[in-house]
Amino acid sequence: MAILKPFRGLRPPENIAGEIASRPYDVLNSDEAREEAKGNPYSLLHIIKPEIDCPPGTSEYDPVVYDTASNNFNKFRDKGWLIQDDEDCLYIYAQTMNGKSQYGLVGCAGVEDYMHDRIRKHELTRKEKEVDRIKHIRATNANMEPVFFTYRAVPEIDAIIRDYTSKNLPVYDFTADDGIGHHFWVIDDRDLISHLVALFDLVPFTYVADGHHRTAAAALVGNEKKTENSHHTGDEEYNYFLAVHFPDNQLNIIDYNRVVKDLNGLDENGFLEQLDKIFYIEEKGTEIYRPEKLRNFSLYLGGKWYSLTARPGTYEDKDSIGCLDVTLLSNHVLNKILSIKDLRIDKRIDFVGGIRGLGELKKRVDSGEMKAAFALYPVTMKQLMDISDTGSIMPPKTTWFEPKLRSGLVVHLLD
Repeated sequence: MAILKPFRGLRPPENIAGEIASRPYDVLNSDEAREEAKGNPYSLLHIIKPEIDCPPGTSEYDPVVYDTASNNFNKFRDKGWLIQDDEDCLYIYAQTMNGKSQYGLVGCAGVEDYMHDRIRKHELTRKEKEVDRIKHIRATNANMEPVFFTYRAVPEIDAIIRDYTSKNLPVYDFTADDGIGHHFWVIDDRDLISHLVALFDLVPFTYVADGHHRTAAAALVGNEKKTENSHHTGDEEYNYFLAVHFPDNQLNIIDYNRVVKDLNGLDENGFLEQLDKIFYIEEKGTEIYRPEKLRNFSLYLGGKWYSLTARPGTYEDKDSIGCLDVTLLSNHVLNKILSIKDLRIDKRIDFVGGIRGLGELKKRVDSGEMKAAFALYPVTMKQLMDISDTGSIMPPKTTWFEPKLRSGLVVHLLD
């Protein structure tokens, strides 16, 4: 059964919580992070993207970057910008986007749960990104950012969270620059904490929704500390890592799209001729076209939008991976036509989260940076969990969850 562990969170004072809270490290590059943190000494980006405080051009993997993360973390604590709670607590983190709120239960997940597949994955990780987060956790000795988990909803847990949030004011309540509302409660009632932990014992598995690299890194560092500690008991704080658990009935997955740099030697007409063997093609003109259902794709090429609808026989209805639109696109177009074999390492392809809008696809093609763009219909929560339960792995960059968790509202120390 899945572990939910209360912990002594390290949190900002209420008056600067909104300034400390930042977007996750992996949704913005170094230049964007530097600009976002400009004039804000409180931003957690100084710790999770510490290259912004190093000379311009410093590699984000340079050893000095991890030293800077450690130094900045110590500064935040010394200045009282992050203060540890006196007792173990659970927390509730809610986000509001477009008038809809989702409520996550914040507590620690178990390293052993990850190692024994009680925390289920649907993506492979990239080694260099995994190693980067491992080094960052070692440098700070903390989980600076939560991972985003989901689980099959438990009605009693949902009811408790609804009741608690309706009767208690949040300790943090702010709207970020992107219009997303963030609301955070501290649960310090011993009986309620025990009840929630007991209810969570009934959850057989949790699922990584977003943050596979952070999850893997956190679990691997915890396991590393276990191996190095000759007096290991299993109760040490490093046996756990920071997670926000959302019930599946409150979440939606949005599209995760692809842009490619070239057509593998084909001209536009030749590329369309190849696509015609796989799809029914309908030209849509210059107005943005969004996929309307599964098996339907958008293509932007040469200043025009096209609807691509998969022909029978191009997908496997009875196979949990083979039926995915991302699999169809990867196998028949990216691999066979464009010779893009490994989506995790090939530099001829890039990925664009649907939150940026299909206008971002058009922009990147029109600029000449990319040659063509594909927009996909999003997968469902049921597909994600069913695939994870079979031990199968989705193609890279299949799911995009929004809103993203803000980092810095609570931090978990490993000692």
